Amino acid sequence: MRDQHGRAYGETRFRWIESRDGYWLNRRLALESPLLNAARLIAEPFGYCEERLVFWRPTRALARVEGVKDIAGSGVTSAIVAPIHLPAGAVGAVFWASETALDVAEVLRRDGFAMQMAALRLIAAHAEAQLLAPADTPRLTRREVQCLRWASKGKTDAEIGIILDMSASTVRFHLRNVAVKFGTSGRIQTLCRAVGLGFIGARAR
Repeated sequence: MRDQHGRAYGETRFRWIESRDGYWLNRRLALESPLLNAARLIAEPFGYCEERLVFWRPTRALARVEGVKDIAGSGVTSAIVAPIHLPAGAVGAVFWASETALDVAEVLRRDGFAMQMAALRLIAAHAEAQLLAPADTPRLTRREVQCLRWASKGKTDAEIGIILDMSASTVRFHLRNVAVKFGTSGRIQTLCRAVGLGFIGARAR
């Protein structure tokens, strides 16, 4: 995240552990960090301490995260992460990290909700400020949504046409209209945008 002058908040607003390394400028951090990977899988605040992830309830999602035992090597002993999932599929996270051991479970119990709301306000406001213009949710017709839903299940235009009793060219017409409304190019990008906007579920049935 950067300000209006292009300077990373890590340099101007927040104190980072081992800040002289400027590791927040490493673009691979978003792909390699176990905590960021966990933030993609869950929507509620979670913690890290004693080389394990901490959550307020049992969850299989965090159990799948790899590399948790390597976090200690980065200088982080305790942390709380607030994942933020915004419209159009945008994902972010705010970290509170410490070099000392803390009772992360107690902090989550006491302040988790407030931390989540603070993180949501920060990232949502930043994301909106980055937009060149307000993005309105496109209005889709019933047929366009039907074509999207079947396309999300891997059906071809011809198969969708049989299911909905229309020609394959009509299916393509509807899907092209959706792409124009979304400002997307290609079937995959259009479907991803539809999921992000809530027109179809991530697990369409």
